[in-house]
Amino acid sequence: MDAIDDFLKVAKHFQLGHLDTEASHPDTVGLSEWAQHDLPQGIAKLRDVDAHMLSTLEDRLTALTPLTIAIRETLESGHRLFLCGCGATGRLSLSIEVFCRADGLIPSEYREQVIAFMAGGDAALIRSIERFEDHPEYGERQLIELGFTEGDLLIASTEGGETPFVIGATEAASKRSRRSPFFLYCNPDAELMAGSVDRSRRVLNNPDIHKINLATGPMALSGSTRMQASTILMAAIGYACQAWGDPKHLPSLLAPLQQWHHEQDMAFLSGFIECEASIYQNGEFILYEPGPFGITVMTDTTERSPTFTLVPFETTRQPDDPPSWCYLHVPGTSSPAEAWQAVLHRSPRTVGWGDLKHLTSQDAIHGFDFSDRVQTHRDVRCGQAQQHRFCICRSQDKDELIWELAEQNATISITDLTPLGQHLALKMLLNMHSTLVMGRLHRYESNLMTYVSSTNNKLIDRSIRYAQLLLKRRHQLEPSYEALARCLFEQRAQLQPNESIVLKIVAAFASQA
Repeated sequence: MDAIDDFLKVAKHFQLGHLDTEASHPDTVGLSEWAQHDLPQGIAKLRDVDAHMLSTLEDRLTALTPLTIAIRETLESGHRLFLCGCGATGRLSLSIEVFCRADGLIPSEYREQVIAFMAGGDAALIRSIERFEDHPEYGERQLIELGFTEGDLLIASTEGGETPFVIGATEAASKRSRRSPFFLYCNPDAELMAGSVDRSRRVLNNPDIHKINLATGPMALSGSTRMQASTILMAAIGYACQAWGDPKHLPSLLAPLQQWHHEQDMAFLSGFIECEASIYQNGEFILYEPGPFGITVMTDTTERSPTFTLVPFETTRQPDDPPSWCYLHVPGTSSPAEAWQAVLHRSPRTVGWGDLKHLTSQDAIHGFDFSDRVQTHRDVRCGQAQQHRFCICRSQDKDELIWELAEQNATISITDLTPLGQHLALKMLLNMHSTLVMGRLHRYESNLMTYVSSTNNKLIDRSIRYAQLLLKRRHQLEPSYEALARCLFEQRAQLQPNESIVLKIVAAFASQA
């Protein structure tokens, strides 16, 4: 059977257009135009959507009470806390483990008891391995291979509430441990129950799984759940850990971040957005130097590739691959192993099985060299093109966040923010920054992800739906879902680097019309 027929056979289980996390946000229609012609307006609109997300979390803090208590009880009993996700939620899970290890999110004596994993293992941190997402059995297998036992606790997060990998791990945990797993998600229950996604209904109806709904509405960029959905999930799980068994602490932990977000002047972002976009337009490159924020900067720069169909981080194992627009440098490290240790505060955990093991193995992950040797590697890749350094660091007294890129300099006050709050603040700033940079480079239209990568069933469906919207908007055409799906597979087979599968589908149908 052809790949297209394989997809159509299961397509109804991945048609997610009815979900809030896939919808177009009414307040950001015109985002691409603001990115190109009115950056202050674009920044203000993105800020408003984040403010709504933080307000949603404030309203839902009481729902975190059982999670807060379960975290402390699990760790104090000598058992382990497992964190699980896919893509953006996988990276936030790994980030929280790093915060536990390096930033005092929990008492230091328990930090080795926190284990995070994502679809595809740690290698998926820096190169999207989305085909793992479609397999619930992969989630179960990774959980079991990490040694999940009867007294352990799983906290699973999925922006949409429908990711097969995460659901597979959650259902396995509910059967293997006396501690009911927690399942956090960002779509209304009514939407998940009404659709054709049986796996979501199965979880919501399972009394052995704790559900925490953090629905925060559509994303500022349609479908880009790396933004508000992953931020609210990271904040919820992080603050539940930091509260250390006492839910009364939750409001006082969140309040400083809300205050910072309300008071912070974000106008400085305009200069950085213009500068970074101009560097790429001139055929030049950037090395991000993240200071103590390695995992947060790595996450934002990695997630640009699948969101905007950019060349992913290159590996030394493939010397002929083109260079990514930006790359990561961890100063003071002399080898890939040292650089990974500096970012993760442990050695990488990899997956050596499955049809993508060439991407997920230990050898594969060490091909990504962020050490001091990166300059030599990049000089070869980038040829004569200039490489600029984007330095992000914290002042010595830890009260200020410092950004430096070319002639741009900014000092951002982070007084009163805990280390978790500082990472969350930086995440929101970087999400705004990178989204508007890509808007200036025409990587989306209005607030629609036209450069989405169609690398798994969920993203194939998203590409089809967004092509449907554009064909109706531009050409008053309404081809069938199956016709669009067949066109996608035809066009994908001949897609060139830096081409949009959504725009290729639109062009194909428009030319026929």
